[in-house]
Amino acid sequence: MSTLIPRRDPFFADFDALVRRAFGPSPVRFARPESGFTPAADVTRDGADALVSLEVPGLDPATDVHVDVEEGRLVVHGERRDERNEESEGRRVREVRYGSFRRSFALPQHVTADAVSASYEAGVLKVRVAGAYAEPRKPGVTSIPVQVPTAGLPAQESPEASPESAEKGPEQE
Repeated sequence: MSTLIPRRDPFFADFDALVRRAFGPSPVRFARPESGFTPAADVTRDGADALVSLEVPGLDPATDVHVDVEEGRLVVHGERRDERNEESEGRRVREVRYGSFRRSFALPQHVTADAVSASYEAGVLKVRVAGAYAEPRKPGVTSIPVQVPTAGLPAQESPEASPESAEKGPEQE
């Protein structure tokens, strides 16, 4: 008789114990079902923008999912709640993971929270980071013209601040 509940091969039990003693708990990909939910993510390039897609089916984007920018990182966190009664439904196999999750992605230094937008459709959360792949603006000198009001007329550029006078210099006027 076969069982629907997967079991680890006892051959690897000693090796697993040795790894746990040396490195601590096993990585998420080998974690037990009660360890929580981690949504799968893809990061793709769309022109100069980055598009982060996370699979979060069954979650209410208004209450269960949060998108934040924290200290130069894009952080997506939330919770998938198990609201079913296990005894009444008689579940024996539990492959759907529940619990809190937190995914974090480094942002380029020139990206601010204003560049981030999120949408949800068909169980997929899409977070767009505008300009993530754009070249950051290089610091430079930008001349700002000074406006001087004239009696009864709207403000006009003063000759001292015009680009032509800046090129001539004070001695050449």
